[in-house]
Amino acid sequence: MRYMVVVEKGPASWGACVPDLPGCVAAGDSRDEVLSLIHEAIEFHLDGLREDGEAPPAPHSSSEFVEVTAA
Repeated sequence: MRYMVVVEKGPASWGACVPDLPGCVAAGDSRDEVLSLIHEAIEFHLDGLREDGEAPPAPHSSSEFVEVTAA
Protein backbone atom coordinates (compact mmCIF):
# COMPACT_ATOMS: atom_id res chain seq x y z
CA MET A 1 0.00 0.00 0.00
CA ARG A 2 1.04 3.58 -0.51
CA TYR A 3 0.07 6.10 2.17
CA MET A 4 0.35 9.87 1.89
CA VAL A 5 2.70 11.35 4.49
CA VAL A 6 2.62 15.01 5.54
CA VAL A 7 6.12 16.28 6.35
CA GLU A 8 6.67 19.56 8.20
CA LYS A 9 9.78 21.44 9.26
CA GLY A 10 9.52 22.91 12.72
CA PRO A 11 11.83 25.34 14.51
CA ALA A 12 14.08 22.58 15.86
CA SER A 13 13.04 19.33 14.15
CA TRP A 14 11.03 17.68 11.39
CA GLY A 15 7.65 16.02 11.87
CA ALA A 16 5.56 13.60 9.83
CA CYS A 17 2.04 12.23 10.07
CA VAL A 18 -0.18 9.92 8.05
CA PRO A 19 -3.75 11.28 7.64
CA ASP A 20 -5.12 7.81 6.83
CA LEU A 21 -3.62 6.33 10.02
CA PRO A 22 -4.63 8.57 12.94
CA GLY A 23 -1.95 8.67 15.61
CA CYS A 24 0.80 7.48 13.27
CA VAL A 25 3.45 10.19 13.67
CA ALA A 26 7.22 10.61 13.80
CA ALA A 27 9.76 13.32 14.57
CA GLY A 28 13.41 13.57 13.62
CA ASP A 29 16.36 15.89 13.23
CA SER A 30 16.29 15.88 9.41
CA ARG A 31 13.87 15.26 6.56
CA ASP A 32 15.61 12.00 5.70
CA GLU A 33 15.46 10.83 9.31
CA VAL A 34 11.77 11.62 9.72
CA LEU A 35 10.93 9.84 6.46
CA SER A 36 12.77 6.74 7.66
CA LEU A 37 11.05 6.92 11.05
CA ILE A 38 7.56 7.40 9.59
CA HIS A 39 8.13 4.38 7.34
CA GLU A 40 8.88 2.32 10.45
CA ALA A 41 5.89 3.86 12.27
CA ILE A 42 3.54 2.93 9.41
CA GLU A 43 4.74 -0.67 9.43
CA PHE A 44 4.40 -0.83 13.24
CA HIS A 45 0.91 0.71 13.08
CA LEU A 46 -0.26 -1.75 10.42
CA ASP A 47 1.24 -4.72 12.32
CA GLY A 48 -0.72 -3.62 15.40
CA LEU A 49 -3.95 -3.44 13.43
CA ARG A 50 -3.38 -6.93 12.01
CA GLU A 51 -2.61 -8.32 15.49
CA ASP A 52 -5.92 -6.86 16.69
CA GLY A 53 -7.72 -8.59 13.82
CA GLU A 54 -8.36 -5.36 11.93
CA ALA A 55 -7.72 -4.86 8.25
CA PRO A 56 -5.36 -2.04 7.32
CA PRO A 57 -7.36 0.93 6.03
CA ALA A 58 -7.15 1.61 2.34
CA PRO A 59 -5.26 4.80 1.56
CA HIS A 60 -7.64 7.57 0.47
CA SER A 61 -5.91 10.87 1.22
CA SER A 62 -4.38 13.01 -1.49
CA SER A 63 -2.67 16.37 -1.65
CA GLU A 64 -2.51 19.36 -3.92
CA PHE A 65 -0.59 22.59 -3.97
CA VAL A 66 -2.67 25.74 -4.35
CA GLU A 67 -1.02 28.92 -5.53
CA VAL A 68 -2.19 32.24 -4.13
CA THR A 69 -0.89 35.76 -4.38
CA ALA A 70 0.89 36.84 -1.22
CA ALA A 71 -0.19 40.23 0.04
